[in-house]
Amino acid sequence: MKRAIAPPSQVVTYSPAYTLVPTYECFNRCTYCNFRADPGTSPWLSLTEAEKILKSLPKEVIEILVLSGEVHPQSARRSLWFQHIYHLCELALSLGFLPHTNVGPLSFREMAALKSVNVSMGLMLEQVTPELLKTVHQSAPSKVPEVRSQQLVWAGELQIPFTTGLLLGIGETERDRIESLEAIAQIQQRWGHIQEVILQPYSPGQSEALAGEPFQPSQLLELIHTARQILPASVEIQVPPNLVQDSQMLMACLEAGARDLGGISPHDEVNPDYPHPKVQKLATILNQADWKLVPRLPVYAQYDDWLPSRLRKIVGDYRLSKVRGGV
Repeated sequence: MKRAIAPPSQVVTYSPAYTLVPTYECFNRCTYCNFRADPGTSPWLSLTEAEKILKSLPKEVIEILVLSGEVHPQSARRSLWFQHIYHLCELALSLGFLPHTNVGPLSFREMAALKSVNVSMGLMLEQVTPELLKTVHQSAPSKVPEVRSQQLVWAGELQIPFTTGLLLGIGETERDRIESLEAIAQIQQRWGHIQEVILQPYSPGQSEALAGEPFQPSQLLELIHTARQILPASVEIQVPPNLVQDSQMLMACLEAGARDLGGISPHDEVNPDYPHPKVQKLATILNQADWKLVPRLPVYAQYDDWLPSRLRKIVGDYRLSKVRGGV
């Protein structure tokens, strides 16, 4: 009698990451935010302190997410803020890490400059409906949907591997979510640069003004199914494991079509009340359900040729060593 052969494990990816925050100050006042500080009240992370942090990180860390509050485009400090972000990315590269920057809407020139020191970049589209400008985004000038959509288009024109996503449960309707996904799909069909779309459920935190109800898991599963139908197959769907804490629900998300868990780091700066699970524990849970957790770089392999030669060399070295057997 032949022994039954177990089916191969399905792969779900994550990025071993650490987040550097140049500053928490932000001119936006989104009512659900647990991240921002008022302009002038958040000291900027110095390059000296950043270097000390980076040199202390465990060898498993690959991605450095540079995540910042926003300095107003017309502020006299905007140029200094942008230069500081650029220098942080340069520092991370010099120490052997791969930077991924998400600092709010940028000008075309700023995006082009950051391409030289980032293997990928990102910006949440959140939702394309203008109705949120009357509610949660009423005091958030950079959350104008057209401004954020323009970033996705510019990233395509500049051939920047890009991550975007939806924030779920902030007052949008089901139709709004579908239209947001359709907008992303249309941009992807034109430029082909979007690596992944994050479906991020709103999760109440201690520092926000909204204090609403969390986005329901059943709605998340339905939306993953819908997103997989709308988005091109080239786009991965990402769910944050710290915001989907029930292991059975996480498995259901994977079965529904999510295949990436994003950057897993010691601390979620955007959702500080929801710590990331330990990678080993997460891998064990997934393995029990025949899922294999595999590390990946912040740039997907099909975009390596888009990178400037210096970054292409660094990424190539990573693929031959630190993530051998990964994605």
